[in-house]
Amino acid sequence: MAAMPEIWTRRRLLAAGAGIGAIAALGRVARAQEKDAGIRYFRIGTGASGGTYYPVGTTLANAISNPPGSRPCDRGGACGVPGLIATAQTTQGSVQNLEELMAGRFDAALTQADVAYWAFRGEAIYQGKPPFESLRLIATLYPETVHLVVRREAGIAAVGDLAGRRVSLGEAGSGTLVHARIVLEAHGLAPDDLAASYLRIGDSADALRQGKLDAFFFTGGAPVAAIAALAGAAEIALVPIAGAPVEPLRRRFPYFGAARIAGADYKGAVDTPTLSVSTLWVVDAKADVELIYGVTKALWHPNTKALLERGHPAGRQITLERAVEPSPIPFHPGAERYYREINKLPARTDGATPAPGDGRN
Repeated sequence: MAAMPEIWTRRRLLAAGAGIGAIAALGRVARAQEKDAGIRYFRIGTGASGGTYYPVGTTLANAISNPPGSRPCDRGGACGVPGLIATAQTTQGSVQNLEELMAGRFDAALTQADVAYWAFRGEAIYQGKPPFESLRLIATLYPETVHLVVRREAGIAAVGDLAGRRVSLGEAGSGTLVHARIVLEAHGLAPDDLAASYLRIGDSADALRQGKLDAFFFTGGAPVAAIAALAGAAEIALVPIAGAPVEPLRRRFPYFGAARIAGADYKGAVDTPTLSVSTLWVVDAKADVELIYGVTKALWHPNTKALLERGHPAGRQITLERAVEPSPIPFHPGAERYYREINKLPARTDGATPAPGDGRN
């Protein structure tokens, strides 16, 4: 009788093992069926749902998708890559996106140009880590602006006024956090000089509205949905990020540009000078050339332009001319092939567009 529990345990283990094996077999069958049906999945790392990356990424995913059985493009159907199903994945932002892309868990990602450049070169926040040398570009998309949002009654008129205040610097893994630290350093501050927290954009906006925060940073294409909603529910102001402390910062980090956030983007705000950085759509060099050629071609289909213009306002700034601007990383061969076919790239031998300050012309 004492042996019975052991026998039953073995039987349960065998049954469980058989179940796991059956699930794995079904997974293999499903993948084989998908392959036979010509289905390919394409995961795009974006950002928080209240930011800009996610709505723009969702529009891009819709534009390049063309699942089996879709109505033909010339009959009002999908004009993407045949058999492709693209999805936009919410994430913490640029830093996490590149980590997931490097690990092969994403097929493409949206990222800020400076973060991409540092990852590609193994510099700045990637110092001491292997450089992501296989990082490649599909297109430069649109400019993002660094927002420093404050409660109007908090009496914060300049970055230096943040000392000792309750400030969210952005969540871990985001480009916002990287930029917040850079801006603070340029003004002689560090996170330890503040009552710092590290919140997602939606949580930052909620906390400021509830009086639990005095200020927060966010880098995104204006208007940022969460900030626009906050401006409709509370009195906020935007703090300028400009002047003498910023000029050395721009010389040190050439991918920062001077920009202006329009006061009309947020209720009660005024035009505010700040910094900007470009959004890049990137992939790994090992991504299939024909696939990325098709993705790039779909990006510039007239139907995609209509989708972008109907979507987030940042989508209206995505143009073919901006797509091929000087970039910190080389184009993927598939994207490069498309741009050369339409005569948008000069003749080069290495496939890269020259980066500012790298001595190329």
